[in-house]
Amino acid sequence: MISFPLFRQTLKSNYKFFIIFLLILTMYFSVIITMYDPINVESMQLLLQSLPKEVVNAMNFNLIGSTFTGFLASYLYGFLIIVFPMIYTIILTNRLIAKHIDNGSMAYLLASPNSRKKVVFTQMIYLVTSIILLMGSLFVLAYIIAEIAYPGLIDVRTFVILNFGALLLHLAIGSIAFLSSCIFNDSKDSLAFGAGIPILFFLIQMLGNVGDKLSFLKNFTLFSIFNPQSILEGSASVPISFAALFIIAALLYAAGIFIFNKKDLPI
Repeated sequence: MISFPLFRQTLKSNYKFFIIFLLILTMYFSVIITMYDPINVESMQLLLQSLPKEVVNAMNFNLIGSTFTGFLASYLYGFLIIVFPMIYTIILTNRLIAKHIDNGSMAYLLASPNSRKKVVFTQMIYLVTSIILLMGSLFVLAYIIAEIAYPGLIDVRTFVILNFGALLLHLAIGSIAFLSSCIFNDSKDSLAFGAGIPILFFLIQMLGNVGDKLSFLKNFTLFSIFNPQSILEGSASVPISFAALFIIAALLYAAGIFIFNKKDLPI
């Protein structure tokens, strides 16, 4: 079902893009993790209190408790781990499908012995693999940096669950962009919807975090399903949330493959 020559070519075309994002995120992770001060946690809370409350809430920078894992959940998994991988996923997805249609190279791919379904399935596998590698690499790097800086302070089990939830979230975001890329033949239209919908969800989530009056908005976004606070508290709703993200991703990836296989292509 997978075209390994196409997979290798896609890897060759996109590995530098992957490395750039990984290096950027590694830099930010290193800076933020080493900002933690286990002795003067109160001073960090005072710093937050000096900032506008609306800004702190919108960016999800509320310090969740006083533990090191709570600090990471807030400063890494409340904003940074959402925004940068989301940008990576949206751009990559557009490069995998819509851009090939837009520039005419899809005609060459389909002129090979590969069927439509094999081409689009291979691109989907590359996307999913790339997201898993990015999130897995960030988990390993963050854990190594944390253990070097503050040995034994991190709650490994909770940190693993946080990362697994973030992975499922980005697989779901990727599925939205993938479906959009399979629906539209124009790269601009694909980006408008594939990027527009996740970004709109994120902006709605930020507005919902600002205050109680707008908190209801969070019920209408994909990002509300991934809740670091619930993970830290060990809530029983976490497995349900993870299952929902997995089902959303699986259905949208399957829908993208089906639509691409059936639609008319301008080639």
